[in-house]
Amino acid sequence: MDENTRVLRDYLIFTVPHVTMLAGAVLGVLLLLGVRPNVALGIFTAFYGFMLLILALVIRPHFSKLTIYKVAVAFFVGLILMGVLLLFYGE
Repeated sequence: MDENTRVLRDYLIFTVPHVTMLAGAVLGVLLLLGVRPNVALGIFTAFYGFMLLILALVIRPHFSKLTIYKVAVAFFVGLILMGVLLLFYGE
């Protein structure tokens, strides 16, 4: 594994859990407020993907040429789209 890939892996290992906790807290609050589960999951998924995409855009100048970075960005955009689909077609 080359140096850039290792640095990207370490960055994601140390930042993604924080975003996961924040998005999970939003999901918990939505469920406690009585929001329907499908709507809460749609908001959670879209918010989680959006936050991860923000992380990816912050590091774009350094890692944009790596294939693993491009796959991660595609996954994050996929999460956003899945959240929007859950919001509109969840029930």
